[in-house]
Amino acid sequence: MKASEFFSEEQQSQIRSAINEAEENTSGEIRVHIETSLQGDVLDRAAYIFKKIGMHKTDNRNGVLFYLAVKNKKFAVIGDWGINRKVPKDFWNETKELVAKHFREEKYSDGLAEGILLIGRQLKEHFPHHKDDINEIPNEISYDIPE
Repeated sequence: MKASEFFSEEQQSQIRSAINEAEENTSGEIRVHIETSLQGDVLDRAAYIFKKIGMHKTDNRNGVLFYLAVKNKKFAVIGDWGINRKVPKDFWNETKELVAKHFREEKYSDGLAEGILLIGRQLKEHFPHHKDDINEIPNEISYDIPE
């Protein structure tokens, strides 16, 4: 199955809605990237994609990426240094475990949506929305990027 076919239109809408809701009260940026398969380490690939799609270019360095490799059944959640220095030490592992719980039940869009909303609450606490904030990163799901 190709990455772009992994989620139904309804599930994609659920994920985009979660991103919109999470970003409503923060200057932070959240993105979901899905690839068909993965060669190598999932965190290395997620970091590569993070930079490739410009997540590191936010003003406050508060971007968060949810990365999935569907054939490998691997995923990662990573944030830029702005949010990394603000969240509790175990936050990323707790977020990953919350998402993984849903993934084990094959409720992938539910897991992503819940994880996104959890990230949104942390972003809101540390990076509240200001009236002059702009959406720096598209809220669309991105798919396979060639090397």
